[in-house]
Amino acid sequence: MDERLAARLDEIESELAEVEERLGSPDTDPSDYPDLGRTHARLKPIVEMATALREAEADVSEAWELAAADPSMTEELGRLAEDRAADAERLLQELTVALVPVEPDDAKNAILEIRAAAGGDEAAIWAGDLLRMYQGYAARSGLTVEPIDASPSEAGGYSKVTVGVTGVNAYGALKFEAGVHRVQRVPRTESQGRIHTSTATVAVLPEADEVEVEIDPNDIKIDVFRSSGPGGQSVNTTDSAVRLTHLPSGVVVSCQDEKSQLQNKEKAFRVLRARLYQLEAERHHAEMKGVRRSMVKSGERSEKIRTYNYKEGRVTDHRIELTLYRLDSILGGDLDEILTALRAAEAAEALEA
Repeated sequence: MDERLAARLDEIESELAEVEERLGSPDTDPSDYPDLGRTHARLKPIVEMATALREAEADVSEAWELAAADPSMTEELGRLAEDRAADAERLLQELTVALVPVEPDDAKNAILEIRAAAGGDEAAIWAGDLLRMYQGYAARSGLTVEPIDASPSEAGGYSKVTVGVTGVNAYGALKFEAGVHRVQRVPRTESQGRIHTSTATVAVLPEADEVEVEIDPNDIKIDVFRSSGPGGQSVNTTDSAVRLTHLPSGVVVSCQDEKSQLQNKEKAFRVLRARLYQLEAERHHAEMKGVRRSMVKSGERSEKIRTYNYKEGRVTDHRIELTLYRLDSILGGDLDEILTALRAAEAAEALEA
């Protein structure tokens, strides 16, 4: 634990002790109890994690000291030291995240857009693989994925697919996925067994409420057209698909997943609000760039964030230089280790700032 973190934890422990003293004092104004209770609920878990971290670090030091004193116990004590060091590393990550205030958007639902990029048919297939990865993650995390719009590729997968992800902290869980995802593998159509590199882009937008993004109806051009994707005969023979064009910004949104034109229109407005909200957030981010540099940046499509290598069974997140050799489980939706490390890195940078 570095000195700055230790000093910050000392301040929090002192603050918690003061809060507990006021909560137990008969002289405290009863109107102060709600705020004191909320502060106590926020600080108590941090102090408990700090205590557990110090204990783990002390156990590591003690184990190596005992091993030095008794060489016959070196192997057993070494294993204990490694286990407790792993506990300390996990607690340090959790503690770092807990010290950073939660971003307001993290609690929102999310709009997830996946587009095939470089690689032709293989890129579209890869976009479909990424969609299944996020569906797997959502199922593991208690989140719900609902289709909004899709443009299937003849070779399989999608040239573009948009889904809504709802549930507790949906955006906060997925926001780090924004960027370019690169795959290195032998395509099914490759007869010579050569490895190809393909990419797909992922955009993750916080879903905005109507109150947060007010849209003037006069600024919207609405077009209806016949759905072209799969979905049943009734979908393909009626003008149920909807395209919205926001004239001031030029943002265009389409939705054709539902059989009802009204339902498609409602979903399209959800995506439009999210995109306009993101545009405003990016403008604000640009203004603040000189004040605070973001580790994850803005999730622009030009940024390669992760590589998935099938031959080696490897996944590498380039932002934090994390490499894991369990490709299958990650593509199945087991993203927890990667996302936890990204949250910890973002939190560490925020504390540094």
